[in-house]
Amino acid sequence: MISLREAFGKYLLELARNRDDFFVLDADVAGGTFTHWFRDKYPERFVECGIAEQNMFGVAAGLSTLGIIPIVTTYAVFASMRAIEQARNSIAYPNFNVKIVASHPGIDTGPDGATHQAIEDLAIYRSIPNFVVLSPADDIELKQCLNCALDHKGPVYIRTGRSPVPTIHEEGYKFNLGNPDVIFEGEKDIILFGCGITSHRVLNVAKKLGITAVNVPTLKPINREDFVNVLKPAKIAITVEDHNIIGGLGDLIGSVISGNGLCTKLIKMGVQDKFGKSGDPIELAKLYGIDESSIENTAKEVINEIKG
Repeated sequence: MISLREAFGKYLLELARNRDDFFVLDADVAGGTFTHWFRDKYPERFVECGIAEQNMFGVAAGLSTLGIIPIVTTYAVFASMRAIEQARNSIAYPNFNVKIVASHPGIDTGPDGATHQAIEDLAIYRSIPNFVVLSPADDIELKQCLNCALDHKGPVYIRTGRSPVPTIHEEGYKFNLGNPDVIFEGEKDIILFGCGITSHRVLNVAKKLGITAVNVPTLKPINREDFVNVLKPAKIAITVEDHNIIGGLGDLIGSVISGNGLCTKLIKMGVQDKFGKSGDPIELAKLYGIDESSIENTAKEVINEIKG
């Protein structure tokens, strides 16, 4: 078990040994995003911008015009709201080559409470032209997402995470931008979809009930044909996300269903358009109905509904 923010911090060091084309920018949260290891090892490639996210995004935009790849790091709530004008107008509009890696997404942020729980970030960045939006599920996928982001020419937003998560992929796993990732093949009349911290939960439930589970690491762009092929056999799709049910994974799957004339019922599990509370992340997941027990109970109800 390792948190995605810690995996990100460790992989940055590995990346820095193999390529010298990126800088890391921080807004006084290097301990929280785990970029402090990079800061200590490569101070000449680290820019401390202080608690000034809007300025940091502007600095990143400028650095990108010099052929440097800026990796901007902060908490998701600040990346998606405090500095969103700079992300839209100074980075996305000119299509600059800036990577934003945001920690502390969703209610998994826990005791920091509603002011620090980004439950809208995926919706915000999905709606900005030119942005690629990624939400890896484990350390192996995070590495490949980061490689993909650095090789991609243009802005990318990546969610990491605060709590430790298990590794669900094998070392040989190959991340493909835009494609759904079938992590368990079971009965296909009910399909569970997860992203980020919910993917290992839907995987465990799918294995227990013998139904199919799909991890969705790319929230934008997506390969619609591949998603249609996954959804075609399904009578019911259940999406589970640590995010508002508006604008995130659920709406992505809904757009594939409605846009391609599929006869699949959609159930969206996530934060039901309300602010989060302060508390232990595991207890909050249960309170907001995105823990394993809640997913299993919903899936069992659906199975009984289909069997009549």
